[in-house]
Amino acid sequence: MCQDHDETREGAPVPARNRRKGAWRRILRSRDGAAAIEFALLAIPYFIIIFAIIETFIAYTGEQLVGNAVDTMARRIRTGSITAGNTSSTEFRRAFCDEVSIMIKCSEAEIGTPNKLWLDVRSFTDFEDVPDSVPLTPDGDLDTSAFAYSPGAQKTINMVRAYYRWDVITDLIRPLITNVQPASGDNYFLIVQTSTVRNEDYP
Repeated sequence: MCQDHDETREGAPVPARNRRKGAWRRILRSRDGAAAIEFALLAIPYFIIIFAIIETFIAYTGEQLVGNAVDTMARRIRTGSITAGNTSSTEFRRAFCDEVSIMIKCSEAEIGTPNKLWLDVRSFTDFEDVPDSVPLTPDGDLDTSAFAYSPGAQKTINMVRAYYRWDVITDLIRPLITNVQPASGDNYFLIVQTSTVRNEDYP
């Protein structure tokens, strides 16, 4: 006949009520699945931070790449390899895109009509005339109305400036690295790189 008690190691019976209390204690003390629950709670902020770090690194790598391209194109203007007579605006944009193609891809539409990449190439009579700020519209967006492609001749002062809208995905860092905040709410990281040179007295 079955009895409602267990035997201890010493052979003494354990009342059913005590057995139930012991079962609850074992459940409360159990750590099975606790690590999975804790990871589930921490996974989202953890991966947001990881992705933010990676995205910040990639964005600033892209900024360095654009800077190198600006220096390269400015050097070609300084030495006379690129002039207003032998290189059109479209050809200049295509050559610039070739310099950044390892990370930034320019479609044919982008080369013809700027949507994310703007290039401003102008000559000045004095270094003090070179603009030193980012032109913005009243709405806080990038003002491209004065951008031009007009490289100067020998011994002129020339500015090559590139603007690239780098899309930011991780919202955690968007307010920290976005330097242009238009009223439309279209946030992005605006890469700005400038090189100002005086042209050589090339033939």
